[in-house]
Amino acid sequence: MGKAFLPWLFLLATVNVQAGLLPDRAQIDGWLKGLGSDNQFDASKGIDWGVMPGPFYTPELGLGLGAAVVGMYRPDATDSVSQNSTLSLTGFVSSTGAFGAGFENYSFFAQDRWRFYLNGSLKNMPTYYWGDGYGAGKNDNHKQEYTSKEFALAPTVLRRLAADTYFGLGWSLSAQDAASVKDVWKGNFQRAPGGTSVFSSGASATLSYDTRDFVPNPSRGQVADLTYTHYSPDLGGDDRFDVLESRYGLYYPFNDKTVLAWDLYGRFTQGDVPWNMMSLLGNDQRMRGYYEGRYRDRDAVSTQLEYRRKLDWRHGFVAWLGTGTLAHRSGDLGKGAWLPSVGAGYRFEFKPRMNVRLDFGVGKSSSGFYFQVGEAF
Repeated sequence: MGKAFLPWLFLLATVNVQAGLLPDRAQIDGWLKGLGSDNQFDASKGIDWGVMPGPFYTPELGLGLGAAVVGMYRPDATDSVSQNSTLSLTGFVSSTGAFGAGFENYSFFAQDRWRFYLNGSLKNMPTYYWGDGYGAGKNDNHKQEYTSKEFALAPTVLRRLAADTYFGLGWSLSAQDAASVKDVWKGNFQRAPGGTSVFSSGASATLSYDTRDFVPNPSRGQVADLTYTHYSPDLGGDDRFDVLESRYGLYYPFNDKTVLAWDLYGRFTQGDVPWNMMSLLGNDQRMRGYYEGRYRDRDAVSTQLEYRRKLDWRHGFVAWLGTGTLAHRSGDLGKGAWLPSVGAGYRFEFKPRMNVRLDFGVGKSSSGFYFQVGEAF
């Protein structure tokens, strides 16, 4: 959500300019170069920045304006093994009264022996709470409107153990306050685990096998991650619970312009899990087309297959299909409803291998546009 951005300039490039009434590609390239978005990377700059302002729309935020500042860099110019590092800084305001900022960093050091990932966000946004479980999410009569005040921070340091295999330690901080709750008589928040204000703090361990050529937008390789996080009052949080996340991604190139990407993801929890830390179906990365937070429960699994095609100049497009399910116990996964997700999207490259994207996702009785930086997975 906090990364939903799209420059209006690329829309001009999709229109026939033969009549000379609209700027041609060279002119648009010139304008974008002034913002650093020249589709080039100059390592001598330290961090080579590019700025992409523009409008966006998502099911949760409505229509809004934002800006993304994306930097590419190499911590060691003599390192010929590590891939380029990236840092994304974003901010937004929207028609719903929402506003926020976020950042995401991928750093690669010492011939790729060390990696440092860091992401965080700060948001204030009106939204809804349906309760937990598929039955609650499918019934709009259950939802309560509230204003979510959120803060999240998650650093991870990884060390290479063997070829393409990494072990990492990290920390997860999450604070969320449900303010200005409406329709109190519905009672959802009165039953919500953890109460309306939750602070979670936990330590994590990650085992990762990763052969992707470029983490923000892979064109080949695969990744298999397993992350265990323990949250506890002993670590500064309110509740004691555990989260296990598993992910497998495969990126198969048909040629230098076409990639087939597959993602399989699972999130499983146990203990006194607060409502805001339950597993979700529907966000800007997985199960696109559903309102984020509508479907939540203790455990969830999803999968998606995406066809990615680069066209001429800076253009590209994708098409995907996926499905997911959730349950209160892992043993019940698959016994309930499987929700579908299908869609297509447009890509515009503003730094080498860094895209802004416009996706339209369709789910069961639900749909949404997503305008963002970077690929969904």
